Amino acid sequence: MAENTEFERMINGELYHQTPELLEIRMKARDLLFEYNRLNYRDMDNRTRILHELFAEVGENCFIELPFHTDYGSNVKIGKNFFANNGLTLLDSGPIEIGDDVLIAGNVGLYTAGHALDPELRLKTGAEYAMPIKIGNNVWLGASVTVCPGVTIGDNSVIGAGSVVTKSIPSNSLAYGNPAHVVRQFDERDKKYYFKQRKVSQEYLDKLANGESFHR
Repeated sequence: MAENTEFERMINGELYHQTPELLEIRMKARDLLFEYNRLNYRDMDNRTRILHELFAEVGENCFIELPFHTDYGSNVKIGKNFFANNGLTLLDSGPIEIGDDVLIAGNVGLYTAGHALDPELRLKTGAEYAMPIKIGNNVWLGASVTVCPGVTIGDNSVIGAGSVVTKSIPSNSLAYGNPAHVVRQFDERDKKYYFKQRKVSQEYLDKLANGESFHR
């Protein structure tokens, strides 16, 4: 049986090191990023085209604000109705899977990559690794959130601004902090109040009751 390539080792969570072949894959991704990040803000057709060329899978109605960065692109899968504000970084040495209806605020980073902790191993062999990140459906990541290797964030959860997510977060949770921790589960109060003591208006309650669906 043939030995795994460094790319295969990388996406399988094994130790690997950088090679000219991996660099060339990243350079091809950067060619597309160079074009994307210099588009006119109104050029939605070319935004969509490049995202489909760059990522392994992209659902309909995907919007990523300028600028953004990814390492390989080919290890990223994004569901439908995705919105990311400016400054998104997807370090996809390992697989990144993002569900449907996900909102990402400005300057968020999803980092699958890591380096060996042992200083000699890191210095002399260039040993790296990558662990997958999975973001569920209807998740909101606040501004400047950092998601670390191997983390899963469950459906409907919200991560507060500035959080560093080092461990997986269950569904239907509000989590924040450094490191991020679950503060509480969502409950009936969240159906009545959208921010502190501010109540959800009847207009929006009616929209919900009527089954309306909004997409950015």
